[in-house]
Amino acid sequence: MRKERVGFAVCGSFCTHEKVLRALEEVTKLYETVIPIVSEISAFTDTRFGTSEDLMDRLEELTGREVLCDIPSVEPIGPKALLDVLVIAPATGNTIAKLAAGITDTAVTMAAKAHLRNGRPVVIAMASNDGLAAGAKNIGELLVRKNYYFVPFGQDSAVMKPCSLVADFTKIPETVDAALRGEQLQPILLR
Repeated sequence: MRKERVGFAVCGSFCTHEKVLRALEEVTKLYETVIPIVSEISAFTDTRFGTSEDLMDRLEELTGREVLCDIPSVEPIGPKALLDVLVIAPATGNTIAKLAAGITDTAVTMAAKAHLRNGRPVVIAMASNDGLAAGAKNIGELLVRKNYYFVPFGQDSAVMKPCSLVADFTKIPETVDAALRGEQLQPILLR
């Protein structure tokens, strides 16, 4: 097992959580230390896709660690250099916009800010219904910033949701490996 410490942050694109949890399971097979983080909305909101309690239980079961779900619990990530890489999956359009604007008002955005202060990689696995609309400028902003790496992504449903973008969550482990080497996994755009 690899020794690099991985933070795995989950945001509120609830329809993608099953795919994200399968990717997390693969990450836990590769890395000895995986620290689960969730946005407050994910930690406390039940949806038609499942309960918040089930999500929290699955995250703890997969990682063997308590889930960090508030700003005070994630703030030490930076000062204590707790992570080698931070994955945000799914990274919603809202979270991507906040990262692009430097807003740190959730556990996930604070984890990213704290982690980035150490010049270490943040892996973005997006799921955004407006990625090719209002969210495009925020994605573009992060694409050109140092220490951000994107899991390859493409249109979710070009006919039914023409502005929607989603990452190929199965590529999270490969993207993490590349990001730890300071490389962007290619191709970044999927067909």
